[in-house]
This record gives sequence, structure tokens and C-alpha cells, in this order.
Amino acid sequence: MLEHLSPLERTMAAAVDDAATVTEDGTPLASVPFGMRSHKSRTHVDNRGSVTEIFDARWGWHDDPIVFAYTYTIRPNCAKGWGLHKMHEDRYFLLQGRMEIVCYDVRPDSPTCGAISNVVLSEENPQIVNIPAYVWHANLNIGTGDVRVVNFPTMPYDHAKPDKCRLPLDTDLIPYDIPRQYHGW
Repeated sequence: MLEHLSPLERTMAAAVDDAATVTEDGTPLASVPFGMRSHKSRTHVDNRGSVTEIFDARWGWHDDPIVFAYTYTIRPNCAKGWGLHKMHEDRYFLLQGRMEIVCYDVRPDSPTCGAISNVVLSEENPQIVNIPAYVWHANLNIGTGDVRVVNFPTMPYDHAKPDKCRLPLDTDLIPYDIPRQYHGW
């Protein structure tokens, strides 16, 4: 049927226009789970190196204080998740690499219940982002080197009774397929 068309006409007939992903001022159009907020950080550079602001209570970014902090890594082609917290929020700041956070909101009263959201953290766009309680999330290293993240959860870790529920990466209960090249749990 399309044989009589030129290669340009055939390819253009099948092409799909890119959808807008940001506004004119650079604000992402993608939705995130209700209650998820981010704060773009500032990096100050001089001839000696740089300083990046991670958190300042004066930003008014989050109501809960910093009570605990730790760092973790994810190797290339690996993922951590699916995980969910019942009592606390994660608050991530990426130090190194590129990481995609895939979220699945299962909170019945949330306006984003049932929605999948993706947030990319990178060194080029430093920001701190929270993941609300009862939002499943998987963290994927989408770069070529290790990812290093600092987490400032809203509660200290309870070694005797961790606030963490898990599902396997390939679960059918979350309507998102983690690409096959990622392994982990």
C-alpha cells in the first residue's frame, strides 16, 4: 500500500511527533506522585573546585527535620527496588552518576493513585527529592559508572524492624516493565 511512496513519505507516514516534556522555562511536564517535591540545588564553582548545597531548612522544602542520613551505591545495569515504606519518606540527593526513580503510587486517597512516574537524578541537575510513604519505587542506574546517593529519611533506620516492603523487579503487580538489562532486587 505504501510501496508507491518515496522513502521520505513512507517514513514520515509512520513517524510520531515528539511530545513536549518541559515548559518554555524548563519545568518538567511529567507528573510525579502526589506529595513528591524537589528542590533544585545550587552549585558554586571557582578555580579550586565546587560546592553544591544539598539541604537547607530555610528552603522550606520539607516539614520534617533531618534525623538520619546514609549513602548507598548502585552499580551499572543494576536496580534497587521495588521498595515501599509505610511510615517514612525517603529524601534522595544524588552525588554521582545518573539514576532513574520509577514510582508507582498505590495510596487510595492520592490524586495520582495508580500512576507510574519517572524522575531522573543527575550530576548536571542537582536536586533533592522525596518519595512519600506508600509509593513503590525502584532506583535504576542509567549511567555507565556507579551511582552514589545520600538519603535523608524522615525516620532513623530501625535495625530490629525495618520499615521496608519489597516486591521483585519483574512483578506483575506494578504496571511497569523494568528493562531486561537491569538486575537486582
